[in-house]
Amino acid sequence: MANPELDIELEKFRELVGKALAEGGTQPLIKLTDEELAVLDPSSLEEVVAPAPHLATLSEEQREWVLGTALRSLVSRGAVEVANISELDAVLRSEGTHSKLTADVEMRVTPEVSMALTLRRTAARALAVEQQTSNGSVTAFVFVHSSELLLIEQVTGGGMHIFTLASKARDAARMVQALVDPFGTADRDGKVLQLDPSALTAETVDQKLASVIDGALVVSQLIVLADEPGPLLTTYATDREVWAVNVDSPQAPTGITAQAVSERTLEAFIIKLIRQPAAPEKSSTGWGK
Repeated sequence: MANPELDIELEKFRELVGKALAEGGTQPLIKLTDEELAVLDPSSLEEVVAPAPHLATLSEEQREWVLGTALRSLVSRGAVEVANISELDAVLRSEGTHSKLTADVEMRVTPEVSMALTLRRTAARALAVEQQTSNGSVTAFVFVHSSELLLIEQVTGGGMHIFTLASKARDAARMVQALVDPFGTADRDGKVLQLDPSALTAETVDQKLASVIDGALVVSQLIVLADEPGPLLTTYATDREVWAVNVDSPQAPTGITAQAVSERTLEAFIIKLIRQPAAPEKSSTGWGK
């Protein structure tokens, strides 16, 4: 059941952040690691769509060690303040012994940390981006709260989460575009091809498109996360050009197009995804993993 008081507080919070952004513009917010996020918001590992690639590679025992180190890091750089630090320090010093000493962490976080944790959990929709190269994958999310308030979370393969506050959809789109077209090869618009979803094979698609797919150095997928399935955009970047394959609705049998795109057209595609009409208010935790 919705809590009207919490909804009102969230709207006030968004309004205040939006006003601050309007004055200062798009700006970096904070950087946090997988393990730091796990300490700050443990349930987010299961409830928020953003991955934790570094933690996913660790055993349960290794996780316990890195979480302890993460808390030390957060305290040392002032991201959190621990009220019962002496009690906690005794627990940390007992690690590796037979001691069963435990303590609940009583911590207060900085406004920057609180802002990142709140905005990534409470967006009505988000644009999810996955960049794939021979070196692995990088993901990013644009959590959309309003046209003047967007949180971008970029997740590196090593588990670093880089948060940025954006005051304009165009600013967020340009950050996403840097992942989609890292070599800046989107040059000119080509002919729009209508694709038959029932015959998307190497033998049936346009040979130019097939060649680009085979030679792509960067493949990216962009999809709108909301209560209803959103549009899907797949891009293929080579050292000469960028092609975009657009699907209006993942569940629809029509509406699939492909074309070579210019820098401006690619930006327009990304902005359109970010500006998709909002679904009824729902926390990002509701999308699941």
